[in-house]
Amino acid sequence: MNNWLNIIQNKLLPPRCILCNSPGFNNLDLCQACFQDLPRNLHCCYQCGARFPNSISKPQLCGNCLKQSPAFDETHAPFVYQASIRYLVTQLKFHHDYKNARLLGHLLAEHIANSSERPEALIAMPLHPNRYRQRGFNQSIEIARHVAKHLNIRLDLNSCARIRDTDHQSGLKAKQRQTNLKQAFAVTKPLSYQHIAIIDDVITTGSTASALAASLKNQGINRVDVWACARA
Repeated sequence: MNNWLNIIQNKLLPPRCILCNSPGFNNLDLCQACFQDLPRNLHCCYQCGARFPNSISKPQLCGNCLKQSPAFDETHAPFVYQASIRYLVTQLKFHHDYKNARLLGHLLAEHIANSSERPEALIAMPLHPNRYRQRGFNQSIEIARHVAKHLNIRLDLNSCARIRDTDHQSGLKAKQRQTNLKQAFAVTKPLSYQHIAIIDDVITTGSTASALAASLKNQGINRVDVWACARA
């Protein structure tokens, strides 16, 4: 039934590229030319997703992860937070362009399908209730819905909460970010999972994801990965 609905919708309202309004391809709101131009994060640290200045031939850790390992185990961030990806994320985050969540979720899921072991559940990066009321929605949840549907993985929206309304991370140095996030998250119910992936729009230093991963591991989760649309 859903396939027929999709076919009818694509016939009546064929996808158009969000970036240039050309016809979309592969049922995406993105044309092939803009898809090819997306800034890809090809050579990066497998744990935090930080870009390496030179190409690498095998998985490696960056200097920061060797010095102080984050609480999460792997990061999968297929794009760099620049140009068209920055536009798609900011338009979703600050202008409620929900179609961007569908596109970003699809692109992230396609990358994950070819590169990562599947977890038992996905957890979208939580917002504090005050921040949620200000913004009106959680962009990570909107992206996660599409990833979960595409990969057929459970999306758990009820087991983790942000219990401290921390200062904005932007503008803070790495150590300040870590201090800012102490006891920011709580696991609100017992978890039976052994492997979880955190969904976020952008990973910058990884401090926020590491704080949430630490809370999850304190409750007995063995492996926590981070799946983000982009790495800053």
